[in-house]
Amino acid sequence: MEKYLFCCYREHFIKLYHERLSKLPYDIELLTDHRKLSLDFVSELNPKYIFFPDWSWLIPKEIIENAKCICFHEAPLPYFRGGSPIQNQIARGVKNTKITAFIMDEGIDTGDIVLQEDLNLEGHLRDIFARITDKVYHMVCEIINGNYDVRKQVGEGSYYKRRTPEESQLPSLSMDLDSLYDFIRMLEDPYPNAFMDIDDKRLIFKEAEMLDGEIHFKGIIKKK
Repeated sequence: MEKYLFCCYREHFIKLYHERLSKLPYDIELLTDHRKLSLDFVSELNPKYIFFPDWSWLIPKEIIENAKCICFHEAPLPYFRGGSPIQNQIARGVKNTKITAFIMDEGIDTGDIVLQEDLNLEGHLRDIFARITDKVYHMVCEIINGNYDVRKQVGEGSYYKRRTPEESQLPSLSMDLDSLYDFIRMLEDPYPNAFMDIDDKRLIFKEAEMLDGEIHFKGIIKKK
């Protein structure tokens, strides 16, 4: 039986593996420790595909060259390549996007596209993560079953850097309410939350709801 490797570290993808992927009639192994991802490990396992739905570490060049590594990126590649694709799209008013499965190469999100599916970016991050998890499950099954067509990325696209914790500071309360709401919700846990510094205090926004034209939020006030 052919083998597959599923590399992730966030809770929702680990849960996906244990509750759904591990119960499929395929030999899928889970890897959560980036320190164990080596050419020797991959060569011994010899997986047909290595899936990376969520990975924050560089993948060694020799692994990319010797194994078919499939990454899942929450953007309509070639647009919004780079880090923090969810935040970089929400910050620019994007409500509906794509999740793209592509074959990794040496570039940053430049590899051939395998599959793309629609993805809605509205609501809490936990809601977005739930949609992403369902999409990844479906796409992994489709790829294992060979239901895909490989194609080159077309066009120059766009690239954005990974956001830093310092960029979570609210630029101004003079933002319109919709933009303010989006800024807070796109930075809910597990990301560095939106915050404001007032005198020697820091107001941290944990999550927000837009209700009848008002932003209701949960937050923390602490000393800087």
